[in-house]
Amino acid sequence: MKKITLVIPFCIAIIALLYLSLPYEDPYEHRQVVGVASAEDNYLLPIIPHVRLSSRPEETFQFPIKLGEVGPSHSLYSGPKQYPFYCMTIDSKIGQPLVDNQQGLGVPVYDDLSKRNEIIGYSKDCLVPSHLKFYYLSKDNHLIKLSKNQFAYVHNLPNAKQPLALFRAEQGSINRFIYTIAMAITPEELGERVKSSVWNKKLIYQFNGGSGIGFRQGRQKATKIISRRLPQIQQGYAVISSSGNRTSYTYNMLIAEDTARRVKLHFKSLFGEPLYTVGIGGSGGGLAQYLIGQNSQGILDGLIPQYSYPDMLSQTIYTLDCDLLNNYFTFRDRKNSRWQQWDQRQLLEGMNTLNDFPQKIAFLQPVAQLMAGMVPSFPEGNSECINGYFGLSTFIHNPRQGFLRSFFSKAVVKQTNWNYWEDMAWLFERDEHGLVQSTWDNEGVQYGLRALKQKQITVSEFIHINKHIGSWKPQHEMKAESIITPFGRKMPLWISLWGSDNITQVSHDTQVAPRRSAALEAIKAAYRGGQVFIGRLDLPIIDVRHYLEEKLDMHHMSASFSARLRLQQANGHANNQVIWVAKRDYDPSELAFSMMDSWLLTLKEEPTLSVSQAKPAQLQDICFDEQGNIIAQGKSVWDGHWNQRAEGECAKAYAIFSNSRIQAEGPWQGSIFKCQLISVAQAIAQGFYGSINVTDHLDELKTIFASGVCDYRKEDAGRPNDI
Repeated sequence: MKKITLVIPFCIAIIALLYLSLPYEDPYEHRQVVGVASAEDNYLLPIIPHVRLSSRPEETFQFPIKLGEVGPSHSLYSGPKQYPFYCMTIDSKIGQPLVDNQQGLGVPVYDDLSKRNEIIGYSKDCLVPSHLKFYYLSKDNHLIKLSKNQFAYVHNLPNAKQPLALFRAEQGSINRFIYTIAMAITPEELGERVKSSVWNKKLIYQFNGGSGIGFRQGRQKATKIISRRLPQIQQGYAVISSSGNRTSYTYNMLIAEDTARRVKLHFKSLFGEPLYTVGIGGSGGGLAQYLIGQNSQGILDGLIPQYSYPDMLSQTIYTLDCDLLNNYFTFRDRKNSRWQQWDQRQLLEGMNTLNDFPQKIAFLQPVAQLMAGMVPSFPEGNSECINGYFGLSTFIHNPRQGFLRSFFSKAVVKQTNWNYWEDMAWLFERDEHGLVQSTWDNEGVQYGLRALKQKQITVSEFIHINKHIGSWKPQHEMKAESIITPFGRKMPLWISLWGSDNITQVSHDTQVAPRRSAALEAIKAAYRGGQVFIGRLDLPIIDVRHYLEEKLDMHHMSASFSARLRLQQANGHANNQVIWVAKRDYDPSELAFSMMDSWLLTLKEEPTLSVSQAKPAQLQDICFDEQGNIIAQGKSVWDGHWNQRAEGECAKAYAIFSNSRIQAEGPWQGSIFKCQLISVAQAIAQGFYGSINVTDHLDELKTIFASGVCDYRKEDAGRPNDI
């Protein structure tokens, strides 16, 4: 095994040298952003005391957008545009963006894209004219685009289903993002924009997920929108969406809301008021519904979040711990054999871990260990921290990392800070180094405290963990990971691992690796700006997910219950939310649409009823098996550790795991960014360590936690008291 591990880094080095010696044509080089525009002033919605309480301004753009013309470029109320901004109209199969300058700002636009022979100008805002496309569904369920010449002969098209399934999609740009309106039509409506005899007057807003840091317009293909919601469209629903509502491209929930509002307004100006609008979307597309539903009115009437989290910021609290812990297990406590047993890692990480579960990037561990002067070893297991979040910490948090694909020229890359926090520049202040402040903090966090209290780790191990775990370095000290791409940019090889170069450490065992204290003003702004889900939401919610813990997938169960606890904390109940979980072979989304339809129509017909009163009696918390059979349903089926009750039948069938901050005795609602501190002596006196006697280690603990330890009985130190 050792011989193999020694050969691997040598082979990688040879491959890298061969790769660097070969000619390489970058597929993005001819359409990179080459110049950065200056943002013009634009109205930004006030956020005091909370963005949900701020009145939105009257619309200034005259909707509908005329065919052949462009939608608004400036947002209505989400502040100045972000630059640089990479155009993705070509990726969306709608051609090049319109030229809007000759100063070299943005991406080049060519006279003939295929030949790339003459640049006729540049596009900094990526605008495209509104246009229509028509499709039919082939026998093998492929969407085939129809040309105008085929309209008259549509019934004679080869492979067409009978009766023929026809669809219209409109696309264009609103707030610089690509919007789509899709619905089923009849043959008589081919070529028409607003005829809609098939539409059932019900509207779906499709949200989408992914990890994004801004700076991109986003890809949106009409065929994907139609295919994703094909059963609903065939039932008569209309579907609207925007690349601005896919979190792969931005987690700025104010621009996401502003964009969704305008896309819906454009739809209404063409087709009239729908009976209702229901949101659907997974992962980031789920949390976007929670936040837009909380922060605004008039966009969504009901939510079907899938694989959701309450919000992105809360997720960073524990996911940015992942690399700290992996770094600790791999490098800082390498000699402790306990951490080579993957079930033991769960004591600190909380999220699921599995022995003998293969790692796609397992070979990187011995490479990194060799480079650190250590005896290399292959991991014999895996965790959600690795399988779900590898690479995301540096992408989200490190301003020097940026995109692996070369969307931007080297000059632009050098002058831009590339992380999630920069996408929050409209909301958070900049520090003395010009970097946008971060809300992430681990000052006073006692990693592994729950395991210590349960006597699953020793006091010595607890002290060692908290002494050496460290934190992320200040942003201005961070540097990009060491990455090579011998197999192309879709298969990068990380020579550095777990962000080890960007994590605080010490040169001597007697020292303590520094922790990070976040700026209170950033946390306060996050709450006020609606980037945190605080539970102020009174819309129907059917929270749907597959059980993915056994796959070590990042979409973990506990997130749904975190949202529920926040709803309960804010409103005294969570009767407007039901949680459905199924095995992967069964998708309950169709049933969710049917139940949501009954719920929303009851509210429409009987407006005096509350959301809870209008909820169908049969609509309850449920867990399904792989065939769609109900395992259990009812009020208590999901009870468990998260609400300190005896485990319900669904919780027994589908285990709910925690995370690193819960393992540090933090709350399950997961909304404490910066804990309030008390001294170690006070913590001992108040029973924080249970039956474990740590008095003999008081001086050492005081050295590690010089400013105190987290008192999770109290609220977030950064949460404003007037929201």
